[in-house]
Amino acid sequence: MADRKVRVIQTSQGSSDRLTEREAIVLKNDVKGIENQLINVYDDVTYQEIIGFGGAITEASAITAYKLGEENRNKILEAYFDADKGIGYNVVRTHIASCDFSLGNYDYVQDGDAELKTFDISRDKEKIIPYIQGARKLIGDDFTFYASPWSPPPFMKTNGMKNKGGQLKPEFRDAWARHYLKFVEAYEAEGLPLWGLTVQNEAKAVQPWDSCVYTAEEEKDFVRDHLGPVLWNAGREDIKIMVWDHNKERVYDRAKVAYDDAEASKYIWGIGFHWYSGDHFDALSVTHDRYPNKGLIFTEGCHEGGVQLGSWKSGERYAHDIMGNLNNWMQAWTDWNIVLDELGGPNHVENFCDAPIIADTTTDTLTFQSSYYYIGHFSKYIRPGAVRVGSSKYTEQLSTTAFKNTDGTIAVVVLNRTDSEVPYLLRNREQVAETTIPAHSIQTLLFPAAE
Repeated sequence: MADRKVRVIQTSQGSSDRLTEREAIVLKNDVKGIENQLINVYDDVTYQEIIGFGGAITEASAITAYKLGEENRNKILEAYFDADKGIGYNVVRTHIASCDFSLGNYDYVQDGDAELKTFDISRDKEKIIPYIQGARKLIGDDFTFYASPWSPPPFMKTNGMKNKGGQLKPEFRDAWARHYLKFVEAYEAEGLPLWGLTVQNEAKAVQPWDSCVYTAEEEKDFVRDHLGPVLWNAGREDIKIMVWDHNKERVYDRAKVAYDDAEASKYIWGIGFHWYSGDHFDALSVTHDRYPNKGLIFTEGCHEGGVQLGSWKSGERYAHDIMGNLNNWMQAWTDWNIVLDELGGPNHVENFCDAPIIADTTTDTLTFQSSYYYIGHFSKYIRPGAVRVGSSKYTEQLSTTAFKNTDGTIAVVVLNRTDSEVPYLLRNREQVAETTIPAHSIQTLLFPAAE
């Protein structure tokens, strides 16, 4: 077999490498039958197909971007959504009415309007929609857009307010279902077609900000009796409905309730999950193994506690979680806010967080965090339509995942979170290439599949 060149892309704490292309290595015939220090890639063993990677464009992100000059405002979009100049995001999430990363509580209908006659997205048209339109223009045909509500209007809820949990009153379930359809139609009128909807962001959480609680049974019944029929009766069977949209520790439990009801299940494309309760990667495989025809999507994660400029832990946390999810059947991944200001907001209850890009709105400058580069090792090189392939590694010091892109390129991501350089030999189809990965580094290896 002819030798194959392997491109090496690296981000490393101990150097200036940030998605930097290093000297290539070469896959050569394994004449010695090497046994040790191997990372194997089995590209004839395939798993899930990838929809894509992306982030959320919230009111906070859009407002922050529009406080900057045009150059930096556009630079953020290019850095994320341009496949050549940026890291190739193709997925966008946004919120239906207000969330904590809004300037305040707001709704699309006036108080008491169960008929939705006053439905109006004018507020979103000011900053959110134009910024999403900018992202779509850069993404092109792979644009994958979905939305999530944080809370119904207060008059529809048991606690009479947007914040602090509460539940959807039974008598407003149909009105709330029609509200989703109104949102879909209004955004599509702005040139932003919806790929999917989640039923409720963090359906178990009672938060000081916009929130609403559903038991697994309530969510299932709402989809079966209201949301699913409303969308399908309007000819919108194409909209992917996702349940849960909360932490991984209960993914299987919520999936079981939703999917074991055949009438509800027919409307549900899959389940969304977050990372805030820990790894629970095996929960994804358990869910997939029981329900192999349902989708698994990471819908939100961020580094909590406000801005942490220069933190390397955030990048490693992202990579560890992305890799664990990918190796357990995740099909798409979505970060939380694509950009926040110097405080980690704006946020109407001061729930400040970090983001891969931080904008200082007082100086009109951008800081690209380690998380931006670590995410890019996946999103830039594992493209929509890629299929995960088999892999194995010789040591727990490293984490790995491997994919085959539609153009035949194999992408292998290697993560080293230890304090030491780790040697390894990449092996595929009886060819090997020797290299090392520095301490606290991530690499993406790109090479053509064997002919």
